Amino acid sequence: MNILQLERILNEKLSPQLIKDYAPNGLQVEGQQQISKVVTGVTASQALIDKAVELDADALLVHHGYFWKGEPEPIRGMKGKRIRTLIKNDINLLGYHLPLDIHPELGNNAELARLLDIEVEGGLEGHPQSVAMYGRLKTPMTGELLANKINQVLNRKPLHIAPENAGKMIETLGWCTGGGQDFIELAVQHGLDAFISGEISERTTYSAREQDIHYFAAGHHATERYGIKALGEWLADEHGLEVEFIDIDNPV
Repeated sequence: MNILQLERILNEKLSPQLIKDYAPNGLQVEGQQQISKVVTGVTASQALIDKAVELDADALLVHHGYFWKGEPEPIRGMKGKRIRTLIKNDINLLGYHLPLDIHPELGNNAELARLLDIEVEGGLEGHPQSVAMYGRLKTPMTGELLANKINQVLNRKPLHIAPENAGKMIETLGWCTGGGQDFIELAVQHGLDAFISGEISERTTYSAREQDIHYFAAGHHATERYGIKALGEWLADEHGLEVEFIDIDNPV
């Protein structure tokens, strides 16, 4: 498969043109033209690039790529080393950020809902491109039980901020993988019992305590492993590419 054909297939599946993002989606660093082996992972770190080199990959497909708004433009230091390694080894880099977060089938939010047995009901922002979702647990449970389930499923113990009534049952909840902690305010406005995100801010603790809502910080990396993994599996199943997911663990 040609690299431009691969990019076209991914763009047709994820529709990046429909959402305003903080980085370019699609082909970010061009390498060899013919693609047969693809490595997928959450972030295009040096460790992941080195693994792609070791596995003789033609393309690296990630959720967190390069060229973020506001980042220094010179290609030097850590950024220079990463890009030199890609170019020297003729490896293509493709990145999809918010389009992968929100995809209804393969996205990070959709995958987290599947893993935690959540029935999706809609977007917290009230439109199809919402990056935060809401729904209900198939089996209502206490905050302690949900924290245990998150730990078991994601292999990462979440930080649980409980409301004053710590035994308050959880039936309805909102979630946003990654750095979506401030969507807790929309979860409160929707009258939800709980909210899950990857990261937490200092202010999030008080929002949860003072607004009577369970909050779980389950890890940016841990909540965003599964979209890129699902996308790679879809590529392999539907388009016959050899795809391997590599998890470079990150405790954040």
